[in-house]
Amino acid sequence: MTVTDHPAATEAVIAADGRHVAHNYSPLPVVAAAAEGAWITDVEGRRYLDCLAAYSAVNFGHRHPRIVAAAHAQLDAVTLVSRAFHSDRLAPFCEALAGLCGKDMVLPMNTGAEAVESGIKVARKWGTDVKGVPAGRGTIIVARNNFHGRTTTIISFSDDDTARRGFGPYTPGFRAVPFGDADALAAAVDVDTVAVLLEPIQGEAGIIVPPDDYLPRVRRICTDRGVLLIADEIQSGLARTGRTFACDHWGVVPDLYLLGKALGGGVVPVSAVVGDGDVLGVLHPGEHGSTFGGNPLAAAVGSTVVDLLRTGEFQRSATELGKRLHERLADLRGRGVLAVRGKGLWAGVDVDPALGTGKLISHALAERGVLVKDTHGSTLRFAPPLVITADEIDWAVDRFAAVLAERR
Repeated sequence: MTVTDHPAATEAVIAADGRHVAHNYSPLPVVAAAAEGAWITDVEGRRYLDCLAAYSAVNFGHRHPRIVAAAHAQLDAVTLVSRAFHSDRLAPFCEALAGLCGKDMVLPMNTGAEAVESGIKVARKWGTDVKGVPAGRGTIIVARNNFHGRTTTIISFSDDDTARRGFGPYTPGFRAVPFGDADALAAAVDVDTVAVLLEPIQGEAGIIVPPDDYLPRVRRICTDRGVLLIADEIQSGLARTGRTFACDHWGVVPDLYLLGKALGGGVVPVSAVVGDGDVLGVLHPGEHGSTFGGNPLAAAVGSTVVDLLRTGEFQRSATELGKRLHERLADLRGRGVLAVRGKGLWAGVDVDPALGTGKLISHALAERGVLVKDTHGSTLRFAPPLVITADEIDWAVDRFAAVLAERR
């Protein structure tokens, strides 16, 4: 029985979603009921190899034993007191995360979009208080085809018409330049520029890797012109690309890291802005906050994630298995695949549009037990949990090859 047959249990859940869940997503007709490692089981008992990992939020696999154990233990102690009081878990988490990033301080939040919004606020405050830009004049340079979230401020500098249309008026103060073009970025910097906000590798755009000289040049431009470099590592960070941070591939250290997704271990939302005291120190009590930001449960999970990353195990897995994934996908060029991009266990695959849209190919793969996500027409994203095995990668790519052959 295939996914498109919509057995009774699956059909009932999807129908209820249609009646009661806001229609801000268009999911594949798969209803998850359980998951472990790299596999998801649906309400009919059918298993699927997860090659999306919740957009990198499940880097360590579904229900990683150490992360789940940490969450269980904290559930038996205390989960939330708000930042009105101290908790015994927050400082250890922030110290560990700051150490992982080579920075001084952590501003804990919940979702990735909150981390981006917080980074923007910090940059503007730094621009006023430290750089001396007149209040209300600070601008931030961003890249075209970026994806940093869907809040009102963030969509104001997005090229995604679906996310923007009808949601104005838009927030001013942003200037967009082509991704990968350091000359255009340098030309856009002026006396009112307070920051450059970039994804080191653009995820939603299709896993776009910049030229090797791009990020080092951007780092030099920011340093020379007195501008903060903010790296959105929410999808690319925490071992996804084979390094702790994607910036590490080019030896670049930003002024602020924006982290999220995998920081919560696939268990709770955890995000953070990480930087040195001369930047994050511009915040004072009452200027920014979140009731749930840095809660004890999130801090316990986040500390465990940092511990897992310290060993280098997941970075090595992403490097070694990523090589296999990219080689196997590259073998499909000329057989329905036009291009393959990415680093580590993160691949953007352009499928020949003549074979169908990315959504159609995603449906066909789901019918064969492989879950991926489409973007920008006929591009697919492969981003499995970092606990996937070589045999499972081969299994997934073999099914992808079969779908392409069937479509041809």
